[in-house]
Amino acid sequence: MNTNKKQAVLSLSGGMDSSTLLLHLLANDYEVCALSFDYGQKHNVELERAKSLVEYLNSQCNINNCYGGCKITHQAITLGGLSQLLNSALVTGGEEVPEGHYAEENMKATVVPNRNKIFSSIIQAVALSIAEQKDTECAIAMGIHAGDHAIYPDCRQEFRDADFEAFKMGNWGAEKVGYFTPYLEGDKFTILQDGEKLCEELGLDFNEVYKRTNTSYKPIYLNLAFVNNEDEIVDCSDWFSDYKSASSVERVEAFIKLGRPDPAGYADEEGPVTWEHVVAEVSKVLANHAR
Repeated sequence: MNTNKKQAVLSLSGGMDSSTLLLHLLANDYEVCALSFDYGQKHNVELERAKSLVEYLNSQCNINNCYGGCKITHQAITLGGLSQLLNSALVTGGEEVPEGHYAEENMKATVVPNRNKIFSSIIQAVALSIAEQKDTECAIAMGIHAGDHAIYPDCRQEFRDADFEAFKMGNWGAEKVGYFTPYLEGDKFTILQDGEKLCEELGLDFNEVYKRTNTSYKPIYLNLAFVNNEDEIVDCSDWFSDYKSASSVERVEAFIKLGRPDPAGYADEEGPVTWEHVVAEVSKVLANHAR
């Protein structure tokens, strides 16, 4: 690994925002330590997607040398037993994840108490360790954006400032660590716009990148198979995104604005659906909210 590169620790959820931020870091010549968290979330397919994306990017890096030969390290951290103690619709055993527009009051059911503070403490510890080991500065990169602020208090800058002050008070050498949140004033659409440009800049296939992300809070697993021309049964079972939960509505809206289909697969209780069907249904939700 090239220790002369800038260092960053990224909170990689497997969603669209943090995955785009990973591209942003690579394009800006960062060496990245990506951390994903298993806290008992119902949509833990996002962990599989994060792993798949890192593997894809590292393979493209080796083939194309498209961002200076930089390798991404990835570590999944399991917070075993935590979900049983948390009150949130997002964790296993919690209430049903609500549907509708992402700005609606009922979306507060998807708040996980103190989640970002829990993650932040671990990420800060890793960033400080890297800074000390490599005798350099290290950035903590997070894909938080303006669309999160109203519903999730721990995505607001006031929280970040207070949390960082506590980190500095509690650690020697904390001045070597800083935050990198380029999307703080943006939204899902501006993030996706940046992702499109970054894929072109890095020589990456946009669809290959974004099909390896999950934004759905209510993903659907479908057992699918077909018989090929050699009469062999081909298993193509997979996870699909829903198009009714708020997180999915927000993602679909971004792709509609961008003017290109989402490469992720979508489904409902009846099975896989077309992108045209997804657009039609989400457009109804957006129109109702606008009223």
